[in-house]
Amino acid sequence: MNTILKTSGLTKVYAGKKVVSQVNMTVKQGDIYGFIGENGAGKTTLIRMVSGLAATSEGSIELFGSKSLNQHRKRIGTIIEYPAVHVNLSAKENLAIYSRLLGVNDNKKIENILEIIGLNDVGSKNVKKFSLGMKQRLGIGIALIGNPDFLMLDEPINGLDPSGIKEMRELFQRLNREMGITILISSHILGELSKIATRYGIIKKGVLIDEFKSEELYDRCKRSLKISVDNPARAANILETILGTKQFDVLENNYIRVFDMLDRPEIVNKELVTNGVSVYSLQMAGQDLEDYFMNLMG
Repeated sequence: MNTILKTSGLTKVYAGKKVVSQVNMTVKQGDIYGFIGENGAGKTTLIRMVSGLAATSEGSIELFGSKSLNQHRKRIGTIIEYPAVHVNLSAKENLAIYSRLLGVNDNKKIENILEIIGLNDVGSKNVKKFSLGMKQRLGIGIALIGNPDFLMLDEPINGLDPSGIKEMRELFQRLNREMGITILISSHILGELSKIATRYGIIKKGVLIDEFKSEELYDRCKRSLKISVDNPARAANILETILGTKQFDVLENNYIRVFDMLDRPEIVNKELVTNGVSVYSLQMAGQDLEDYFMNLMG
């Protein structure tokens, strides 16, 4: 799978303070990359550097496997914060203006974009009468004019109501699956991104503290019995041969995580103790996605 975005040691210093520090990020072709962090964590600054709106202080950026950034930035569509739309014009007129700026003169393309973003029925309606969600979708439509291979969207679901969030989620999935566009979405709302993201990067105070696939996130949050024992090897043997389960992991510091028999912890405890394993603690572990994010953020 090709790499769309790769940063190495990417750093930005404002007024002597590192607002982005030594970030090594990788976005693969086909990803919906959930870029997670609290407000002020450095998400917008990093997107601005990648898109060329802010200079880097240190480090490097590669786009589509190349360091020829000016050439490959033409393949990116970016929305930072709120989309720049003309509220006294219609959606169709907004798209026409940006099309002319990009040297595109194709009314059929405008109609196609309106259909993609779900505004074909209100294409002639004045934008000042649009909901926030409709304005966000129009902004994405503007970003699609240049046929981007990669979209970077900064907080596109912030402030939307549940209906607007659902519409945006469905739009992202359509752009990704049907049009093959790789998408980076910055947000602090992990619960919503978890429904569509295939890969995550967690940024805290300018530092990328973790990066992982969606499968790993669910594994980390999965419910289990977390057991502290004196002899993990013997405990693992008892789980497999006597209790008949292979649904467990042996962790560091003499812990075992069991994904089976969650409703029968007393049986697990009894068999371990009866067969010569000292059990120091046994507790239910696991958390929902929001709790996991909050723990990461401290």
